[in-house]
Amino acid sequence: MYKTILIPIDGSTLSLKAARAGIELAGVTGAKVTALHVMAPYAPAYAGEGMFYSNAFTEDQYIATMRANADKILAKVDALASKAQVECAKQAIFSDTPWEGIIKTAGKLKCDTIVMASHGRSGLASIVLGSQTNRVLTHSKIPVLVCR
Repeated sequence: MYKTILIPIDGSTLSLKAARAGIELAGVTGAKVTALHVMAPYAPAYAGEGMFYSNAFTEDQYIATMRANADKILAKVDALASKAQVECAKQAIFSDTPWEGIIKTAGKLKCDTIVMASHGRSGLASIVLGSQTNRVLTHSKIPVLVCR
């Protein structure tokens, strides 16, 4: 049935709930999981054409901070998987659009399904914030299990 399950996680309580569901599914089916955290690439702030106004973080500092945060988030999923005796790989990637990073990673790893959370935003909040889950559902060629 399932051999490889991708679990995108952003660190929220809801994404951890989805991780638990994905790990439980893996335990029942004998699948392995890959926990994925997608990070925004470094983009220095500019005031105008070619005019840099902020040096709060260098690119190296930004990457180190983002990776340290990703490690903490992914460690939570790894601990849940270890407790359930499910094999868990961890991956952190940079992507301009999280949904594309999720789909590309699922393809690269030949995942059978994606288990992810939906924050359930609707109306204006959905338009302004967007829905990564909705985009994954729309563009994925493999099954997506959405947890709320």
